[in-house]
Amino acid sequence: MFKKSIAVLSLFFILTSCWKDKSPEDLIRLKDKFKSQVATFESKKEVANKNVNKGLESLGALKLALEDAKNEDKEFAKVYGDWEKVDKRVKNLNKEYEDLKIKAANLFTAMETQTNSLSDQKSKNTLLSAINKAKTKYNGTLANTSKAIDKLKLLHNDAVEVVKALEVAAALNSFDSINGQMKSIEDRVDGIMQELNVAVVESKKLYEKKITELGEN
Repeated sequence: MFKKSIAVLSLFFILTSCWKDKSPEDLIRLKDKFKSQVATFESKKEVANKNVNKGLESLGALKLALEDAKNEDKEFAKVYGDWEKVDKRVKNLNKEYEDLKIKAANLFTAMETQTNSLSDQKSKNTLLSAINKAKTKYNGTLANTSKAIDKLKLLHNDAVEVVKALEVAAALNSFDSINGQMKSIEDRVDGIMQELNVAVVESKKLYEKKITELGEN
């Protein structure tokens, strides 16, 4: 949102600078062009917002269906509950791995920077050698951990695909309930229509009575 606002303001300032040496007719055309561009921008923004809201509504509907499925199907509730737990563990482990890589890289940089600032060459050489040894050992550990994480990611991606399919299959069962509710609505239509017809007849009678009374007065 902020970036879009900056874009509009930038466009405004550019056009403003162009207006200084223009004739009144040119200014009118430039202003109209600016208004048109702003209108186009607002239109695109509105379409984007609608698409986002539509996507959120779809996700919300699926989430509600899954909650219903968990309440009605104990087996699904158990399997899906186990998946949610392991999915969270995978995400936490990936985050821990990435955070640790950043921490190690920053630490090596800080140590090397401080060591290189030393005036005593002997101490500098000793420490840099020790840092390089530590880095070599760390890189070996990192390589092994990275391979393990890559395997985990591949398996997790496969699991996500399976669970997505399971979610849709579970959500499909909710249509039994939806169809039942639709049938209930259908069954109630006739009764409500009868009541509505009675209300219409009575309203007409009362209306005619009121009109007659007004005519007599």
